[in-house]
Amino acid sequence: QVQFVESGGGLVQPGGSLRLSCWTSRGFVFSISTMAWYRQTPGKQRELVATITSGGSTNYADSVKGRFTISSDKNKNTMYLQMNNLKPEDTAVYYCNTNPSTGYWGQGTQVTVSS
Repeated sequence: QVQFVESGGGLVQPGGSLRLSCWTSRGFVFSISTMAWYRQTPGKQRELVATITSGGSTNYADSVKGRFTISSDKNKNTMYLQMNNLKPEDTAVYYCNTNPSTGYWGQGTQVTVSS
């Protein structure tokens, strides 16, 4: 079973930046799967935020386009999400997984945007 470990979240003021990291126990997933960042707030369904294919093509939800950048380093088994110009509505627990997901989720990392 593939494991994902998210990190890098925290409390940031509106307009600030954070970089999230996602380490996986099975690096081969980067070569064969589309990887993704998701986020979830209490009482809502998990939302797809950004994807990156094995070939490096990226796609973003309209709500984060132009502010977030997804990338990966296959040598480090790690994927990143650079988040700039953060807004209060970006507050959520962020998760990484394949797209579609494996069904096995990490603990996520909390991002709170507040003044």
